[in-house]
Amino acid sequence: MKHSILFIVNPVSGIGKQKNIENVIEKYLDHRALDYSVRYTEFSHHGKQLAREAVEQGCFDAIVAVGGDGSVNDVATSLSGTDVAMGIIPCGSGNGLARNLHIPLTPSHAVEILNKYNVATIDTITVSNNPEKDGESHSHIIASIAGVGFDALVARRMQDAKLRGLQAYARIILNDYPTYKEQTYKMKIDDREVERKAWFISFANSNQFGFNTAIAPLAKLDDGLIDICIVDKIPLIHLPMTAPLLYLNHFELSQHVEMYKAREVTVYNNEEEWVNIDGEGEFIGKELHFKNSNKSLKVLVP
Repeated sequence: MKHSILFIVNPVSGIGKQKNIENVIEKYLDHRALDYSVRYTEFSHHGKQLAREAVEQGCFDAIVAVGGDGSVNDVATSLSGTDVAMGIIPCGSGNGLARNLHIPLTPSHAVEILNKYNVATIDTITVSNNPEKDGESHSHIIASIAGVGFDALVARRMQDAKLRGLQAYARIILNDYPTYKEQTYKMKIDDREVERKAWFISFANSNQFGFNTAIAPLAKLDDGLIDICIVDKIPLIHLPMTAPLLYLNHFELSQHVEMYKAREVTVYNNEEEWVNIDGEGEFIGKELHFKNSNKSLKVLVP
């Protein structure tokens, strides 16, 4: 059976790996097994619209996000709960979900994964606000990871940053770290009431932020659970000991980290109202409800 694939390309994502993508597709895609079309995004979140329209047309078996974590989120949002599979050609800065799925970061090798057309099914997370408190209803799909606090601040800063990549993230963190104050968060984690001061809190489907930094080392993409990582503001003197744990898949061992697993989480006082959604800062609200949607997204994997 020959499959039909749509590539949705973000021409401005990451560090430019996608610039020659049509030549890469033409050279490395197995044309005996796969037909393809290519569309380019023209504005923020256009990929979400293109993917939704493609699903409605019913012409494609898979839609491939060519870009970074935000581009992947746009496609995942429109494919979650459908029979259309998502592929990824990672061309962003962090590429968190692609790394967790062991998808190669070299575009030609990522195309070769598509040729095998191996489909797995993973979870997604839905985050929504309380419109009675926030005045407007918001709902977002999370494919990889979300966060509040300093994490959301960094995502907002990155949207305006001229540079991309790890250097840009490092510059923002070093600039805002000294003055950012911990917030007190009240949460309901399944049936448990929790109140904690935190520098940031991550809500993870995937195990990492990107750049091979495993913020939630025990997270699994298909276990029906959200991994909650509550992080204190780490004293500068402790950073040389704590930062390596992100790369060694043992961040949970830090004295500044507290981990939970749950199917649902409610945050009652996200006072800054912003949330990091797969690397993009989104204004959502003060009261947030996170819920795991077990095995809701089909993906093409090695």
